[in-house]
Order: sequence, then structure tokens, then C-alpha cells
Amino acid sequence: MEEVEFKKVHDPFFQLNMLSSTTTNSPHHHCVWVSGPIIVGAGPSGLAAAACLKNQGVPAMILEQANCIASLWHFRTYDRLRLHLPKQFCQLPLMPFPVDFPTYPTKQQFLFYLESYAKNFDLNPVFNATVVNAEFDGRSGFWRVKTKVTEYVSRWLIVATGENAAEVVPTFEGMNEFSGPILHTSLYKSGECFEHKSVLVVGCGNSGMEVCLDLCNFNSFPSLVVRDSLHVLPQEMFGISTFGLSIWLLKWFPVRIVDRFLLFVSRIIIGDTNRLGLYRPKHGPLELKSVYGKTPVLDVGTLAKIRSGDIKVYPKIKKLACNSVEFVDGRIENFDAIILATGYRSNVPTWLKDTNLFSEKDGLPKKKFPEGWKGDQGLYAVGFSKRGLLGTSVEATCVAEDIASQWNSYGRCEFLQGQNTGIDS
Repeated sequence: MEEVEFKKVHDPFFQLNMLSSTTTNSPHHHCVWVSGPIIVGAGPSGLAAAACLKNQGVPAMILEQANCIASLWHFRTYDRLRLHLPKQFCQLPLMPFPVDFPTYPTKQQFLFYLESYAKNFDLNPVFNATVVNAEFDGRSGFWRVKTKVTEYVSRWLIVATGENAAEVVPTFEGMNEFSGPILHTSLYKSGECFEHKSVLVVGCGNSGMEVCLDLCNFNSFPSLVVRDSLHVLPQEMFGISTFGLSIWLLKWFPVRIVDRFLLFVSRIIIGDTNRLGLYRPKHGPLELKSVYGKTPVLDVGTLAKIRSGDIKVYPKIKKLACNSVEFVDGRIENFDAIILATGYRSNVPTWLKDTNLFSEKDGLPKKKFPEGWKGDQGLYAVGFSKRGLLGTSVEATCVAEDIASQWNSYGRCEFLQGQNTGIDS
């Protein structure tokens, strides 16, 4: 009897029937069997994973909470945004950017590329499908992924919601007293509505720097809060992208040598940033990125505005008042609006019931790139490497190859058996 029971538990047909009997009784969910992997997120990471899987002959279902692909790029980015890295480092697997695109594509061009990518690989996400819970069912050996109305069941789950799923909004003393608008960069489109206004931008990453530049172009009076040390590098060196040059140099030299070279050339091109209130960390830019995941800022013209005085630099905020801000150095200045360029975070811990692959603290894989893409029991991650779209491409390729090896062994058989269960397909 024990031998018979053991065989039942490891038989896919038995597992699917058991799932059907335990899930279809819910009055709120109907259960859908997915033969291939379930991908959560239809941004660049989810699309890349699906395309790589399709190239391997593996079907996949993409669940997306918004009503379109790449919702972050559609709805939560500013108008003047361009890719900060050359297009060859930002293309998704199996399909390059159009030849006539500029080196640094605009937001609109990148969205066109993603739409073309989805069309080229015939990727059709299920839109308006917010995943509220996903957990592994140890009895059946399958992942159960629930939206508000449907439960999807599959042997594989690919998390592709990315590092930028939820806004990071800090709190300050007196925040409720400030009379002007306080908005995150996810709501900022352009500086047009801030013309002739004094605007404080909190956060000095690539977004904060570029928002300040955009405000200048619309005749605003921006100021920048620099809360921590940072590396600012020129976008290009010797006519070559700084990123591309770094990758080439790393083939021949260790990180610390390349960091010294980058900082030496940067000082020649953009000068000493310490004099501008932008203090460099002790670690070099590449070492800092590798160890702490902190991306250096690539200057696209903001430093010149800081030097000219068009953009003022302030330290951390101490507290807010009705129409003023007090900084930790004692200065008090009046502002009409505050823009929070404070970044994003992962939202994975809010819906994924797993403590093996992802950290509950920050929602990122516990293992660093390039080992953070694979967990246990058919769980995968794409787009959490802190290596941008280049890291996404590497992970999507690895995930697809790994799942394809399993699919060719038993995935097709389970697909046929799944058609005979009470679960929708």
C-alpha cells in the first residue's frame, strides 16, 4: 500500500486531479492549468523570459496587473527620459533594436521596441491580472498563483516584476504641514507645470539629476538634496560610452584598476565633484556597484547647471514647514514644490510565499548575480540582478534553457494529461 501511495503522489495525473478537487470548491476562484511556466510581470523581464522560452519550444503564460506591457515605462516615467546606456547593452534576447535608432533611444522609441518585441514573438499577456498570492503546494508539487478571480496552476513560476515595482516614499518631520505639492518621480512628466517655481528634488541618482536638468529647461529654479556620497561619471569617454569602455577594460584588468582609471579620466573631463557638494564614496564606482548594487550617475548635462548655480545643492532634510525646508546644516529655504526622486523597490514579499530565493527584507534574490535567477521547486527570477537590461537578458536566457531541459523530459506529457482533468486549460 505504501508503494502505491508513493507512486500516486509522484504521478502528474493524480496531482492534477487532486488540485482540481481542492481548488474548484472555492466560490471566488476558478482554476486554470498552465502547461508551461507562469510569468508574473509583462515588463522587459517578463517579455524576455517568454520570448526565450518560446524560442526553446516552451509555452508560457504572462500575468500582468496593468492593461498594457511595460506599464512602468508607459505611466511612471518622465517625458525626456532616454536610455542611459547605449542600445546594444539594453536590447532583449533574440531581437536587436532597429538600426536607425539613435545610440541612446528615447522613452517612446524604447516602448515601440517593446511593442514590436511582443508582436514578433506573439506574446499575449493576460492583462488586469494582479497576483495577490503565489505559493508552492507541497502535496501536488505545483505552484498555485492566485489573482482576484482566478487561480493558475503550473510546475514553474517565473517572478519578473522587477526591482522597480513600488515607489519608495520617505517621511520627514512636518511633511503634512508643507503647503505645496509633494510628488514622487513616478508622477512627474515634465517641468512645464513648474515654470518659474522653486522646486526641491530629493535624491541624486540618475532620475534626480535628470529631473533637475528638465526643470532648468522649463525655467524652474531647482535645488537638489544629496543625502549620501555618490559617483558621477561622464556618459562617454573618448567618444565611447563609459559603460562600454568599462566592460572592455574589465576583460583585461581587475576592478580596482579600472575604477582608478575611470575616476582619473572623470576628474579630467568633469572636474572635482567634491567642490560641488557631490562627495565620492571610498569605494570605486564599479566596486560599489558590485558590492552594494549602487549605480553611478552618468552625467547628461546636470553638472554644468550645478556649476553655473542654476541648480543648488543641499544636504539632508531636517524638517519641513508650511512653505519652507530646514536642512541638517541649519539652512532654511522656501520652496513651492518637492519632488521625491527616491527610487523604487521590489514588491515580491507582499504576494510570493517563499523565503528561499527572495529576501523578505528587500524582495531581491538572496544570492548575487549571476546565481540569483534560480530557486527551488521550479521557482525562478528575472530582472533582479541590479545589472539593468543586460542582466535581464542573461537571466532570461538561463531560465529558459533550464526549464526547456525539464520540459523536454516530462512537460509535454503533463500537458496532455492536464487536458483530461477538471481544471481549465
